[in-house]
Amino acid sequence: MARISPLVALPPLAFAALAGMFLWGMGRDDPDALPSTMVGRPAPAVSETTLPGKTQLTHEMLQQPGVKLVNFWASWCPPCRAEHPTLTELSKQLPVYGIDLKDPEANAMSFLTQDGDPFHALATDPKGRTAIEWGVTAPPETFIIDGEGNVLFRFAGPMVREDYTNRFLPQLEKALAEEE
Repeated sequence: MARISPLVALPPLAFAALAGMFLWGMGRDDPDALPSTMVGRPAPAVSETTLPGKTQLTHEMLQQPGVKLVNFWASWCPPCRAEHPTLTELSKQLPVYGIDLKDPEANAMSFLTQDGDPFHALATDPKGRTAIEWGVTAPPETFIIDGEGNVLFRFAGPMVREDYTNRFLPQLEKALAEEE
């Protein structure tokens, strides 16, 4: 009588474990969401540099009363250009602060001159250090900040179309309602 090795059971068990993990992942609330360790914590500091003629974004501004947005962007980033009209509209309703990420100064200035400047204040992040502190993976990323300077929500990607209306806008409306 031939003996069957217990190692024969390993491939089916490995497959079952992998299938279970995939099933769990598909059942999450938002499988596309990128979790942020910043949510619920105070907003990190921002760099102390800005573009010529622009108001310097300071950490104190992030702690002022009222909901505000912090947007990491760059002129070389096509999705940043796509969301620019959305930022322009939002800046009419609440403070929108920008952090220009790894961008040559001339290119950033040209972009803001050509497409308009929706930012109430700006910081630059030429080496990407501020982005690392905030947990930014790639521009654009937008953070909703409360009146005490805490991060309420992180939105990775451009704020356009269904992503904007279905994922970002409900979080912004919730933050605004809680501030009242």
